[in-house]
Amino acid sequence: MNFILLFLGLASLGLGVFFYLTGKSAIRSLGVGYTTTHEVMQIKIDAINKKTKSRTIKMLVLALIFIVLSQSIVVIKTGYTGVRQTFGQISEEPVPNGFSVKIPFVQSVETVNNKLQDKTIEEQIWGETANRTAIWYKNIIVTYRINPEKSAYIFKNVSGYKENLISNSMVNSAVKSASATLEDAQATNRSNVEPTVRDMLQKSVDDKYGADVIEINKIVINESDFEDSYKNAIAEKQNAQLAYERQQIDNQKKIEQAEAEAQAKIKAAEGEAEANRKLNESISAEVLQKQNLDNQSKMLEKWNGELPKVSGSNTLMDISSIVK
Repeated sequence: MNFILLFLGLASLGLGVFFYLTGKSAIRSLGVGYTTTHEVMQIKIDAINKKTKSRTIKMLVLALIFIVLSQSIVVIKTGYTGVRQTFGQISEEPVPNGFSVKIPFVQSVETVNNKLQDKTIEEQIWGETANRTAIWYKNIIVTYRINPEKSAYIFKNVSGYKENLISNSMVNSAVKSASATLEDAQATNRSNVEPTVRDMLQKSVDDKYGADVIEINKIVINESDFEDSYKNAIAEKQNAQLAYERQQIDNQKKIEQAEAEAQAKIKAAEGEAEANRKLNESISAEVLQKQNLDNQSKMLEKWNGELPKVSGSNTLMDISSIVK
């Protein structure tokens, strides 16, 4: 909008100059090819001068109005705040987004971006884990936002804030501090390291600028890895761990198989013992007596009536005669 007003002002100024020059040219060419008296000539010159002067003044006034308006109206876009300066003195109260006015040629309004902004650090940052293992991070993106209420403070106190607000050294320090709190298994896990770096950087920013001045919204670490010697050691350790785990699985399978076999034997023995118990319970004294009587009856049925004969060393006695 300011550009349009300034353009209209300059255009009006150009038209004023054009009308002035056109009027002078008309006066110079007046009377060429014509015969007239001095009085008539003067009347025509006065008319041209009056008309030229009127047009020129109107255009100059219009140009002045447009130029003054272009220096008086300020429009702050959404997501930005304005910082008002009066003869170089910065006002602590920010100018909100939307339409605003300022004193032309005395005040100026600079805009500060309050949207989410990204700062990318491509350089490799080395650090150590809690286990004193060397590790590096690379291609880090810091997403931050300036509090609108603190825009004037940032503009006033941070030189070249657009480039220097979040410095590389602050990010380096936050990354090193964060990695030192993480174990090796966590140091390359983005879900662990990125929030930790964000918290460390937020603390660093708060210590430097004050609380609620800058919000660190997110940290993205695209590359990270350990030094080569550690990676080789990790690979060997992983292979040994896998072999150990496989052996543990085999041992567990053998134990489970032995336990299953033992359980089967126990169940078989328990079944046999239960069968014997039931058999013993089923055999009573009456059953045994009946079995004996049955056996004796069968023996009498098979006896031929002859009693056994007893023999001594020299005498043979027939027991049947004694019985008779």
